[in-house]
Amino acid sequence: MPGAASLAAAEYYAHPRNAFWPIMGALFGAGLALPYAERLLRLKAAGVALWDVIAACERPGSLDSAIAPASVQANDFARLFRDCPHIGHVFFNGTAAETAFRRHVRGRIALPALHFTRLPSTSPAHAARGFEAKLAAWQAVKAAAGHHTPAAQAA
Repeated sequence: MPGAASLAAAEYYAHPRNAFWPIMGALFGAGLALPYAERLLRLKAAGVALWDVIAACERPGSLDSAIAPASVQANDFARLFRDCPHIGHVFFNGTAAETAFRRHVRGRIALPALHFTRLPSTSPAHAARGFEAKLAAWQAVKAAAGHHTPAAQAA
């Protein structure tokens, strides 16, 4: 679920210390120097879609750990996979996204044959890995996008 800065800006990963856009800049030329709409176009052109596992929830502040579990409403993945049959890989931006997918999506819908990969969170709250280590792990998105016809998914 987007944090407070992202919700206020109506842009994914708007917190200034989140490494997502610097990583997308390094991988796809979709960095912070570009307007948000242009960054999204660059990702789309590379075969990368950007979508949250959670459509709505109650959470004070921005930490995923503060999400009220009973309030979680998952995005409509059944429709996403039906409408976008070319998706071949789903990448989770950290453990919380993967856990939310397992709890609220997997087992509740029929999943197509996809690859699922958890990547280190780009959140500034996840300081266990530095930028270079995160970038190295996120190279998997570029590798998958290189084989796209046309989409990889970052959740």
